[in-house]
Amino acid sequence: MKTLLFILISFVGIAAFICGLMMINRADGTTLGLSVEILHNSLFKNFLLPGVFLTTIGLVNLIAVFYNIKRHAQRYNWAIASGILIIGWIVVQKILINDSSLLQYLYLSIGMLILLVAYQLKGKWAV
Repeated sequence: MKTLLFILISFVGIAAFICGLMMINRADGTTLGLSVEILHNSLFKNFLLPGVFLTTIGLVNLIAVFYNIKRHAQRYNWAIASGILIIGWIVVQKILINDSSLLQYLYLSIGMLILLVAYQLKGKWAV
């Protein structure tokens, strides 16, 4: 379970951090092959703020990775926070964009799995 948690938060941390920076670097979304037209129903005119949010999610996951490596007492709390942020990110994305993709469901599942595994490892029985 600890290895699974470590792999999941590492994967999300690296992917979210890099993609967030790419969104910040090119707020028009061209680096990631995104079109600003998908944001027409949202509060955003470009991908700058979503990039900042995604980079923050990546950082929280990378902090969770660091604390897991150090076996810090707060490692599961950081992993729980990362799971909540991932789930929140996808839910808000679904509400604002109103478009579905396989990646959204994949990351939603990963966020839920991180949350449940970290909660279980913390000593709180989720199941």
